[in-house]
Amino acid sequence: MNRLMDIEELAHYLRLRKQTIYNWLSKRKISGIKVGGVWRFERKEVDLWLENQRRVSLKEKTE
Repeated sequence: MNRLMDIEELAHYLRLRKQTIYNWLSKRKISGIKVGGVWRFERKEVDLWLENQRRVSLKEKTE
């Protein structure tokens, strides 16, 4: 398994505030796993999620 990112690392990777990540988690907009009470994210899964978001965005523009 790849190394997991925590909230701070993910926020830095996506160039967002940590609060935005927490908001997305509560709205189930992004998924992660909790390990010892701390959210963790697989970079591969985040990249896949980003790709899917781009596809949705492009599809909405063409409709």
